[in-house]
Amino acid sequence: MLIFSPCKINIGLNIIGKRTDGFHDLQSVFYPVPLHDILEIVVNKSKSKNVKPIEFTTSGLEINGNSTDNIVIKAVELIKADFKLKPIKIHLHKVIPMGAGLGGGSANGAKTLQLLNELFELNISSNKLLKYVAKLGSDCPFFMYNSPCLVEGRGEKITPIELDLSGKYLTLIYPQLHINTGVAFSKIIPTNKNINFKNINKMEISEWQNIFINDFEKPMCDLFPALNELITTLKNTGAEFVSMTGSGSTIYAISSNESDISHFNKSENFIFQTQL
Repeated sequence: MLIFSPCKINIGLNIIGKRTDGFHDLQSVFYPVPLHDILEIVVNKSKSKNVKPIEFTTSGLEINGNSTDNIVIKAVELIKADFKLKPIKIHLHKVIPMGAGLGGGSANGAKTLQLLNELFELNISSNKLLKYVAKLGSDCPFFMYNSPCLVEGRGEKITPIELDLSGKYLTLIYPQLHINTGVAFSKIIPTNKNINFKNINKMEISEWQNIFINDFEKPMCDLFPALNELITTLKNTGAEFVSMTGSGSTIYAISSNESDISHFNKSENFIFQTQL
């Protein structure tokens, strides 16, 4: 079985405060982006006596680190703790850059659980599947909805909202700068403020700029001035809204017309542009 694993942008990211469990309470609108990794899981029909329970291969963008630490493998192990699975082969073709604030890895984990449920007909209910997904990571539950959502708590409180950006152009610029999430959070000073994200669909996109702010943006721009240059350049293309997504370092722009990206060096930046 094969599935396309998407990513997201954050429209605003308000860090309210630190919780007793070590996580942070936040508010954000997650909006799905039609940029996909490709994930395939099949039963391993090898007759060999030494067949592995999981064969995991990758292609596309290089994934650093030990494969056993990959969220895809963690998702399989999570299900195996409660269900007996036949040996499987998993292949992940990586297109979405990692450490970019796009949630590509979180989507991979969520979609792995979804595929396993379907492939082995485990009959895990939607509510129970969400509980499994939440164990993988704070951003993971959103990818079981994959529609615009207000995300609160540490990421587990999800409320679908009406927000349609159809026809708008989205431009993503990832400057190949991997920002460590722990470092990013260490620079945040929670303000305990609450923002009314529920009114977002009643506002003009041009009004968002000074309201739906990503709290990571300023401290990360202070650390990495190149990010601020990207933001300024995208604003100068006439975009209606420009922001950083997640803890960075991807900068995105939403505009009514296709942005001129000819001056961005494609060898130094990952660039994705689409009409939503």
